[in-house]
Amino acid sequence: MKIREIVLLFKQKMKESAEKKGSNIVLALDQIPNGTGTLVERGIKILEETHPYICAVKLNHHLVLPLGLFDGTKKIVDKAHSLGLPVIMDCKINDIGYTNRVISENYFYAGFDAVIANPFVGWEDGLQPVFEVAEKMSRGVILLVYMSHNAAWEGYGQMVHDPNDNELKAQYRVFAQKALAWNADGAIVGATYPEKIREIRTILKGKVPIYSPGVGAQGGDVKAAAEAGSEYLIIGRSITLAGNPKQAAKSFKDAVKN
Repeated sequence: MKIREIVLLFKQKMKESAEKKGSNIVLALDQIPNGTGTLVERGIKILEETHPYICAVKLNHHLVLPLGLFDGTKKIVDKAHSLGLPVIMDCKINDIGYTNRVISENYFYAGFDAVIANPFVGWEDGLQPVFEVAEKMSRGVILLVYMSHNAAWEGYGQMVHDPNDNELKAQYRVFAQKALAWNADGAIVGATYPEKIREIRTILKGKVPIYSPGVGAQGGDVKAAAEAGSEYLIIGRSITLAGNPKQAAKSFKDAVKN
């Protein structure tokens, strides 16, 4: 198994952005409220209001599907970049290698700095092509390790046999070990499970930063997740659907530090 060499560009981009903004909040620009102007215009307006208080942006299919990848979505990606914000595509890549390569190439060509992928499909003819494309294009790959929703335990918490050490262990522990072994640029661990953040952080040995979604709308707490070891906190509806997205973003940023 050939693992890519260390590529620090995306990790460094995130670190520098967080330091410059004084924030570790990643805005999930997924659900945008109805209002005046086009969907693109409303998305850009939220970016312009919140960018002083966030360090990156994450997009999901909520926005990409209605906008189109190389049309409206790219306008939002370009706007985020103009504001000094890295952009992550939450596409949860989870297919065979050939398909995964095409998916990652398209998102990277559209300007995304990193993609989120599912380690369940494995390395050979699975995620290896994604890491190869990321290395070639100096982009990042973030792996799902434990999601934020209520049923996460059904998949990520199930006990599986790990042939590497002939032991039974929770699936999320295997995924965390893969994130470390594959030199991933990040690991997704739900903010709704601070105890999992602590446990997974010990496996990652400080070499793979933790990104935690699920703050606010799903019940996750920024302070608890940060104290448990999350480097970056992903927040969506609690900011985008707030009456004042700018103030909401500032409040979350301040809450982490206080």
